[in-house]
Amino acid sequence: MDCDKCGKPAKVHLTQLVGGQVKKIALCNECAGESGVTDPTGFALADMLLGPTSPSAGKGKAPVVSNPVVAGPACPTCGFTLNDLKRVRRFGCGDCYKAFRSEVSQMLRGMHKGTVHSGKVPDGLMEMQQRKMRLEELREKLESAIGSENYEDAAALRDEILGLEGEISGMEGKS
Repeated sequence: MDCDKCGKPAKVHLTQLVGGQVKKIALCNECAGESGVTDPTGFALADMLLGPTSPSAGKGKAPVVSNPVVAGPACPTCGFTLNDLKRVRRFGCGDCYKAFRSEVSQMLRGMHKGTVHSGKVPDGLMEMQQRKMRLEELREKLESAIGSENYEDAAALRDEILGLEGEISGMEGKS
């Protein structure tokens, strides 16, 4: 596919929903850079599609989005500001996570139960896994007790294993 602006081979393909219609544009790397596509604050695809008739478009060139001067914290690496984050809903670079740590933590607390991801585990699964691990541990101890001819300990381990196997089969029967 060729660049919609200059005809060179396109490397950047953009899609945006504008007024309920899907608009697509293909750009080469040079035209993408001139159009501000590589700008972490974003760009206006609609301005690029409208071309020179758009008030923000220059003569024969796609508009370059300028960053408004905003007071407040900014990422030391890319210059992304907190307002950029709120407007674009994405970070400019990996260092933005550190630069906006406190603000992002507050946002996450509002969206989720906490700021630490502990994963999702179905009810009872963790308990089942712990019991199965304990069962394996007991079986290893039983083999060791039998190998060392400690039959009293082996009998106690066998009884504990049988009880734990009964609990596990009861839990599996419920699910």
